[in-house]
Amino acid sequence: MKKIFLFLALMAVILTACNKVPISGRNQLNLVSDSEVLQSSLASYKEYMSTAKKSTQTVKCDQVTRVGRKIAAATEAYLNANGMSDQVKNFAWEFNLVKDNQLNAFCMPGGKIVVYEGIMNIISSDDELAVVLGHEVAHAVAKHSNERLSQQKALEYGGAILGAITQNASQSTQSLANTVFGLGANYGVMLPFSRKHETEADNIGLVLMTMAGYNPDCALTFWQKMSSSGSNTKAEFLSTHPSDATRIANLQKQLPQVKEKYKNYLKVKY
Repeated sequence: MKKIFLFLALMAVILTACNKVPISGRNQLNLVSDSEVLQSSLASYKEYMSTAKKSTQTVKCDQVTRVGRKIAAATEAYLNANGMSDQVKNFAWEFNLVKDNQLNAFCMPGGKIVVYEGIMNIISSDDELAVVLGHEVAHAVAKHSNERLSQQKALEYGGAILGAITQNASQSTQSLANTVFGLGANYGVMLPFSRKHETEADNIGLVLMTMAGYNPDCALTFWQKMSSSGSNTKAEFLSTHPSDATRIANLQKQLPQVKEKYKNYLKVKY
């Protein structure tokens, strides 16, 4: 009876803790509050920025801030016009360029976005930078960090249920069950969901940069440059990111409908 109760309790929590991701409309699991995530992420962000070396390349710093703010403004305009202003009501956008040669950028919940100097070396226009920043803003708006934390909580609940089910089994059976659960959770859930988040951020980012007035076709040239740089050589099966080839194919598929629907969105709506 206890096992059934635990299972039903888990299912009830999962079924009632769902949100819709703006623009994509995907249902996502949400077992954590925004306040929890924002409080902890702000502390981590402040700690990181206290040790990070901010870029002294003034022109590029200004470019990151200018393009980032334009995309953030377009994002908020869209959400406000579609009754979703609460999605970013506690956001405080920041766009920083730091001294790091990696071809990378990252986003913290609440709109804290960091770009590394390394990736700026392959960016040749505001449009290509908008690909990166649109992607990172999309992560923030889609609240992927909240979802990742929620997935981890759900897996913890699942582990507790597994323990209850196998509590009377032999030690070897319990050990095997826990090992299989761990591998399945990692390769079957967490990594694929990470790739799903990356693809969703690509798609939403494409929309956001287009609404902000940037050329979405540059998403292809940017990722072709990234592919040529050899920045993503890990096997896709074991990676949190889709391969460059998968990414480019997805963007090629999305581009026609994004341009048709959103290219003049700001001019028409606002």
